[in-house]
Amino acid sequence: MLDLEKNALSGRIPEWIGESLQDLIVLSLQSNRFFGNIPLQLCHLANIQVLDLSLNNISGTIPKCINKFSAMTHEWDTNATLTTDYIPSGITYHLGIYEYFNNAVLTWKGSNFEFKNTLGLVKILDLSSNILSGEVSEEIMSLTGLVGLNLSRNNLSGEITSKIGYLKSLDFLDLSRNQFSGEIPPTLSLISGLSVLDLSNNNLSGRIPSGTQLQSFNSSTYGGNPGLCGLPLPTKCPGDESAQGSATNNGGKEDTTTNNGGKEDTDAPKDDLWFYLSSVIGFVVGFWGVCGTLLFKASWRHAYFNFLIDAKDWLYVTAAVSISKLRTRLSF
Repeated sequence: MLDLEKNALSGRIPEWIGESLQDLIVLSLQSNRFFGNIPLQLCHLANIQVLDLSLNNISGTIPKCINKFSAMTHEWDTNATLTTDYIPSGITYHLGIYEYFNNAVLTWKGSNFEFKNTLGLVKILDLSSNILSGEVSEEIMSLTGLVGLNLSRNNLSGEITSKIGYLKSLDFLDLSRNQFSGEIPPTLSLISGLSVLDLSNNNLSGRIPSGTQLQSFNSSTYGGNPGLCGLPLPTKCPGDESAQGSATNNGGKEDTTTNNGGKEDTDAPKDDLWFYLSSVIGFVVGFWGVCGTLLFKASWRHAYFNFLIDAKDWLYVTAAVSISKLRTRLSF
């Protein structure tokens, strides 16, 4: 382990680190004044599990040879050990034998965290807060053992590759404050164990993939991307309004259907008005057409009442005859 963080070291990162210290498991140079490109010699650190170059002035692009970090391509390694004097009690001398403890204090999710006998499970790449530029090389996506990837606060650009889904061991992913563009790849939802995600302050656009755990994060995860839409952001995507209206109509609460090639049906209220109006007119005309005539024309009125009397007498006689016949049959 080589920890030189929080000093005032400057200049370029020494090439001899990758050439002479190839057994390194942890290398931390964060919070210094290093500048220039990341030396290609660091790619010789096949056993590296934690590489922290954050908070410097490192420029250029991320080396493609980064896929040579073999230890980061494995999900976990319980046999990985750490020889360190970083923690004062980390090395003891007992009966002529040095005892080494697999402990280290690392920056994890923005805070210092002490890993005790679990370093074999920790695979972190932190290049944040530099001035790196260009696209993120897809070679990083071969580091499938990574549990933490922090590329925030740089000048990185291009689209987030769909191969991001290969990093299924990730627990922490921070790509914020860069210039990433395009849509969020749906494959990001394949990282089921992701507990911290930050894609804010980029140039991302389109709909946030739905139906996945990506909606479980706060809206601040996606803030600062004017082109993004969909939950959990309050910004609705184009077409959401019409879909919501259709759903409301299906529920019977509001009629927003369209007719005639998509033209909104605004004639329905008018049809209802004409229906009620014609019903009233029909009733008035029918009522006064009959009753008014009987009221004002005596001869028709007399004829109408005579008709009712005759109908009543006919019904009475018919009923009496029917009853008489029925009694006759029952008597036999």
